[in-house]
Amino acid sequence: MRSSTKRTDRQPGAFELPRYDEIALVLQGGGALGSYQAGVYEGLTQAGVEPHWIAGVSIGALNTAIIAGNAPEKRVEALRGFWNAICHPLDWLGSLGAWTLPGLGMEEASRKWASMWAAGRALTEGQPGFFSPRFPLPMAGFGKTTPNAVSYYNTAALRETLLKFADFDRINDGEVRVSVGAVNVRTGNLVYFDNRKMRLAPEHFMASGALPPGFPAVEIDGEYYWDGGLVSNTPLTEVLRDAEHKDTLVFQVDLWSARGNAPGDFLDVSERAKDIQYSSRTRAITSMLADRQKHARFIKELLAHVPPEVLKSDPLFRLAEEVADGSAINVVHLIYKNKPYEGHYKDYEFSVDTMQGHWESGLEDIRDSLSHREWFDVPSREQGFVTHDVHRPADSVPQSDRDTLELPTAVEKKLAA
Repeated sequence: MRSSTKRTDRQPGAFELPRYDEIALVLQGGGALGSYQAGVYEGLTQAGVEPHWIAGVSIGALNTAIIAGNAPEKRVEALRGFWNAICHPLDWLGSLGAWTLPGLGMEEASRKWASMWAAGRALTEGQPGFFSPRFPLPMAGFGKTTPNAVSYYNTAALRETLLKFADFDRINDGEVRVSVGAVNVRTGNLVYFDNRKMRLAPEHFMASGALPPGFPAVEIDGEYYWDGGLVSNTPLTEVLRDAEHKDTLVFQVDLWSARGNAPGDFLDVSERAKDIQYSSRTRAITSMLADRQKHARFIKELLAHVPPEVLKSDPLFRLAEEVADGSAINVVHLIYKNKPYEGHYKDYEFSVDTMQGHWESGLEDIRDSLSHREWFDVPSREQGFVTHDVHRPADSVPQSDRDTLELPTAVEKKLAA
């Protein structure tokens, strides 16, 4: 198991990536955990890696706005400004426990106290520049109202914060492709707002993070939208849908881990349920890609037995050749690992201290990932799909995962038999 000791003074330095047609940064939802993504982006910047496409959901969509809405040399500074703007420093009571308990040999209890206190403040006070308690609350039995007024909190302040830290002309007219996911409240369908297809405004990013019943639906062109995480908490499938016949490198930055410990009490149950509900279905996506690549290889093998004159003359065979060409996809997976002091409230614990801890974790994980230069080689079209995770060494990959990565074709199986 890789050591968890922080080495954030170690910087990988810039290096030249192999040729990829597309470099994508995929940012999952996860509320206060989102500063982990900011740390990952800082590490990418230090290595001279700039994505062509950023796709986000929920807090990942807000980070997307800040990154794409600034010049490359200003992005880390803007991210720091944004996160410092929406996070509370610990007040005197929260700090009291953090300062006194370590002297009694209760370091972990001290950190847990401060974290719980900060989460409680977020529930009762909201977060500056982000959300505030709605008063009065719309009550059942007193008449209906519009979806953008039915929530525990008001997010009007978030619009001004986004405008302060992101240039929306740059988002829409810049070189970086931007996609953010939201759910149409009326139809229940997941949609992606994309700057290659429309002009994006703060409302599109706010809609992606409008998780009910805490946050209100956001109205866009007469339709109401909620957080995209209600349907899919990662935009990875949106990026892969566009990866046909391309060599694509994806940095997938997740805030929830599908793997975890069995719960021991009701609070553990609540935390574990969130982890499972909002984690990316990466293994399912891996299996889907494996099947697609296996079919492409099988078609390619069959086409080798078709006479050349038939291949050239029949449009159906030409289409089959395109399908058989496949794609080469390399996913570098970064997943935030829970700290011992965190609990079910970790996604709304917005203290500055915790935010900085998440940021440092992201920076450390991407630096560790970038130190494995061989991970970034372009997969062959025959191999098709590879994935890497710094927290899961290759020799610890479960057999079920290895089966999807090895991609044996039907022909190979037949020969082996």
